[in-house]
Amino acid sequence: MKIADMRSKSEDQLKDQLVQLKKEQFNLRFQQATGQLEKTARMKEVRRDIARVKTLLREQAKAEAEA
Repeated sequence: MKIADMRSKSEDQLKDQLVQLKKEQFNLRFQQATGQLEKTARMKEVRRDIARVKTLLREQAKAEAEA
């Protein structure tokens, strides 16, 4: 997902997306452990999307603290 798309979302939407991404990450790790994972690159994408969401949440919190 693009960072520009994420910036337009509210804090609640970002938190919901973070929960969904963490669930997907868990499922991907489970599939990898059982040998069922086909798209190994998806793990990297999900991990980076989680980092992007966390970064945006931190930026928003910092902006609110300064204001």
